[in-house]
Amino acid sequence: MIRNLRAADLPEWRRLWTGYLEFYGTSVSEDVYAATFARLLDPARPQWALVAENGGRLVGLAHYIFHPHNWRIEDVCYLQDLYVDPATRGTGAGRALIEGVYAAADANGTPQVWWLTQEGNGTARQLYDRMARVTPFIRYQR
Repeated sequence: MIRNLRAADLPEWRRLWTGYLEFYGTSVSEDVYAATFARLLDPARPQWALVAENGGRLVGLAHYIFHPHNWRIEDVCYLQDLYVDPATRGTGAGRALIEGVYAAADANGTPQVWWLTQEGNGTARQLYDRMARVTPFIRYQR
């Protein structure tokens, strides 16, 4: 089942987000954990989270952000983080989370959803190639 993140989800969300961060070889401070969770629950912020639940346990998460775009009238949606517990991969949870973000974007009048992944993330890219199209853009970062 895909649903919105709730305050009571903090321990399970933290476990999943830690797994996501570890997958990408990074970590964040306790302050960032607290601030991110608070932002995801704050309806005044453009940041949102969906979770995949199976048998009363969270097995996946998706964080997304609506933001303006200079080439469009309507906002676009950035799917910032997508993670499914390794023990649950291949069960459709990742697809359901992306579809949940698509539905939220449609409800918001936001036709474009975009995201990034590492080039070598082959397992995830197999799913992404079925759900969206690869663009030719290269990311630069300061």
